[in-house]
Parts: sequence; C-alpha cells; structure tokens
Amino acid sequence: MPVRLLLLALGTFAMGTDSMVVAGILGPIAADLGVSVPAAGQLVTVFALGYALLAPALAALTARWPRRRLLLTALAVFSAANALSALAPNYGLLLATRVLAAAGAALYTPTANAVATTLVAPERRGRALATVLGGMTVATALGVPLGTWVGRGDWRMTMWLVTALGVAALAGLALLLRDLPAPVAAPGLRARLAPLGQRRVLGAAATTLAFFLAFQCVYIYLATAVSGATGGDADRLSLVLLTAGVMSVAGSWLGGRLVDRVGVRRVLLTGSTVAAGAFAALPWLGRSMPGALVYAAVVPLAGWAVSVALPHRLASIDPGNAPLLISLNSSALYLGTAAGGVAGSAAIAVLGGRWFPFAAAGLALVAAVTAAATTRDARAGAAGAAEEEVATVPAPAPSRS
Repeated sequence: MPVRLLLLALGTFAMGTDSMVVAGILGPIAADLGVSVPAAGQLVTVFALGYALLAPALAALTARWPRRRLLLTALAVFSAANALSALAPNYGLLLATRVLAAAGAALYTPTANAVATTLVAPERRGRALATVLGGMTVATALGVPLGTWVGRGDWRMTMWLVTALGVAALAGLALLLRDLPAPVAAPGLRARLAPLGQRRVLGAAATTLAFFLAFQCVYIYLATAVSGATGGDADRLSLVLLTAGVMSVAGSWLGGRLVDRVGVRRVLLTGSTVAAGAFAALPWLGRSMPGALVYAAVVPLAGWAVSVALPHRLASIDPGNAPLLISLNSSALYLGTAAGGVAGSAAIAVLGGRWFPFAAAGLALVAAVTAAATTRDARAGAAGAAEEEVATVPAPAPSRS
C-alpha cells in the first residue's frame, strides 16, 4: 500500500479522533471549566456544524490552491487549533478553538479523499478512498478509546494527543507528498459552485444526510438501545462499542473492494437496506448480549461500506470538481451527525428507550429510496453512455479554463 495513502489516512485518523473523542471527556471538561455536561456537549455540536457549513465554502475559496499546499495548510490550522484547545482557559475560548479545528478538518478531509484517487490506478480508486476513510473508522475503534483513556485525569492531554497526531501527518506529507496535479487556470467561484445545481449532486448529498442521520440517531444513544443487554455495566457496553469499532474498520475495507467490483449503486442500496433491517431488529437484539453484539457487527459493517460509496459516487459525477463535491458530501455527513442527536432524543421521547430505533430504520429506508431514485434517474438520462455508478471511476478530466 502506498505510504502516501497511509499518511493521508493518518490525517483523517486525527480528524476523526478529534470530532468524536470530546464526547468521552465531557465530564472532565465540565468539571474543569465550571459548566454543565450538556453545555460541554455543545463542543461536539459546534465542531460538527462548523465542519458542515465551512466545507463547501472553503473548498470553493481554495479551489486555485495546489492540493499539496492545501493539505499542509489544513493540517497546520487543525494542529494549531487543538493546541489552543489544550490551552483554553475558559469555555468560550474553547468553543472558538473547536470552530477553528473544524475549519482545518473541513479543508483537509475532502481534499485528502480527492488526492487519494489521483495516487492509484482508476480500478483501485475505491480502495484508495477506503484507505483514507479508514482513518476515520480506526479513530472510532482506537483513537476515541485511547483519547478518552489519556484524558481521564486531565482532558487537556487528549487535546495534546490530537495535536501530536496532526503534526505527525503534517511532517510526513510535507516530506513525501509531491508531484500532485495542480489546478492551472482554475475555474472561478461561480463555475466551481455550478455542480451544486445538478440533481445528481443534490440527490447524492440527500442520501448522505439521510443515512448518517439514521446511523447517528442510534449510535449516539446506543447505551440506551442496548441497556437490556448491558444492564448498565460499563464493561459490557465497552465490549459492544469495541465490536462496533472493529467492524467499522472492516466495513470500510469491504466497501472499497465492493465499490470497485460491483459498483456504487449496489453498495448503497444493499448497505442502506441491511442497516434499516438491523435498526428495526434492535429493540429485540438489544435485550441480550449476543443480540447486541450481532447488531454491533452488522450495522457498522454495512454503514461504513456505504460511507465509502457516498464520496465515490460524487467524485464520479464530475471528477474535475471532486474536492468541492466531496466537501459537500462531508457537509451532509456532519449535518446528519449534528442532527442525529436531536432526532434520537426526539425519538426516545416519542417511542421510548426500547423502540426508538424504529425511527432510524425509517430514515435508513429514506436513504435507500433516495439513492435508488437518483441513481436510476442518472442512468436513464445517460443517453446510451455508461452508468454513473460503474465499478471503475473515469480518470479525472483536465481542468478547463
């Protein structure tokens, strides 16, 4: 596997850890800064919303930048923001540093995904995306537990850990990431934003939003969903979460290979449908440990396979504007994450702690129907051309001025 892909994945590992680990250290943050735990929880929401809102705008504004400079700048901003988070003397400044960290992540992740597709042959682009996205899944399985453990006594140590990860990725890419295709006479802002008016692009973004809204609706409240199995025991819940993390890594790996072999459309429809079925079964699976572990294996496997197919689909629509389009996918993903907490809370209030996964099942089916409708429309309008969702993404077209 190319070392440069692994370094790109190290960057996404740092971003993924940063976006999720704060949830594991809310107690120490709240106690240190003198705020409530719900107020500390807004640090997660601010990061997710900041990422979602900034990703498309920053992608358009930096469209003329060489990709190497963009990646290094993003990592520098991200690392500096986390260092400032570690030093923040009060809650207000900590919130501000979370927005700055989100800006760095919003610059980095879509660009890293786009660059990954240029480092390998066309028939291996799905696997290249899976490698870079694998940094996010490994963050779920390893980075978040490690960061939570490091910050159990002093939450600021967790921020220093994330800073060190960002600096390591920055140093590695500065040394080894060269000879990337640079945009020459890049289109202006209006031309860059033009793809956002395409039905296929909006359909792809809507699919991402609906799927991650469903996924996070349950994941954020997984302790509630499997309380019958764990009985409130932290060790049992940790086993469920560990299983979910390991299967997330497996799902990312599997998704990259399936996208290359059977195409994006099949991965999207199959993965969304399987996830919907597992959500619908969770009220019964969550009553026992074997059932909870089955759920923790199936949904992350299907979900992260879908997460590879989603940016791959957008990049294939207009390869020349891949960074912008992938940033739109990232925005939809983080909007889904931010809204997932609200949706899950509302579902619990209406349906109760056992039955609320039914809401996630419905949302996953919405994602599947959206994917089916928009990919079918794309194929029908191809006028004899190859399907949009082919197993091999076409080579990026040269930039046109």
